[in-house]
Order: sequence, then structure tokens, then C-alpha cells
Amino acid sequence: LNGSLGLPGLLELELERALRCCTAASVVTDGSGSAGDERSLYIMRVVQIAVMCVLALTVVFGIFFLGCNLLIKSEGMINFLVKERRPSKEVEAVVVGPY
Repeated sequence: LNGSLGLPGLLELELERALRCCTAASVVTDGSGSAGDERSLYIMRVVQIAVMCVLALTVVFGIFFLGCNLLIKSEGMINFLVKERRPSKEVEAVVVGPY
């Protein structure tokens, strides 16, 4: 590499070296110990998925129970307002009259 390639040839050589470095062929292992790394990555992914599922279920059930609690409270407040309110006799006379 004493300058005989020139600038375009040198760039092409560097590009080829970079592509060789980052291709899938360079990731293939010979089974000499990186199977444990792949296994630990797989276990880590499974644990991450499990944690995300538990968090998602917690949020869904939290929203569900919060909604149910608010619904029960609103029904109780409506019942409380209905007990406090007394119907007027004029309304009864209008309702009873036509029937």
C-alpha cells in the first residue's frame, strides 16, 4: 500500500474492510463459548417481556378497578341525592292527570 492504489482504490479497500467487519458472516461463531452469551441474551429478553407483561396487566387492572370504584361512588352519590330530594305534588298531579 505504498500509494499505488490511489485515493479511489484506498477508499474502496476501506469500504470493503468495513463491510466485511459488519456483515452477518462475522457474527457466526464456532461454538467455543459464545453460546452462553446467546443464552443469557435470550433469558434477558424473556425476563424483559415478562416484566413488561406484568406492568401492562397492572396498569389495565388498575384502570379497570379505578373505573369501577368511581362508578360505585357516583351511584352512591346519585342515590344520596335522590333520597334528599322530595318530589313536589305538582309533578305528581301532572303525571297522574293524563293517565
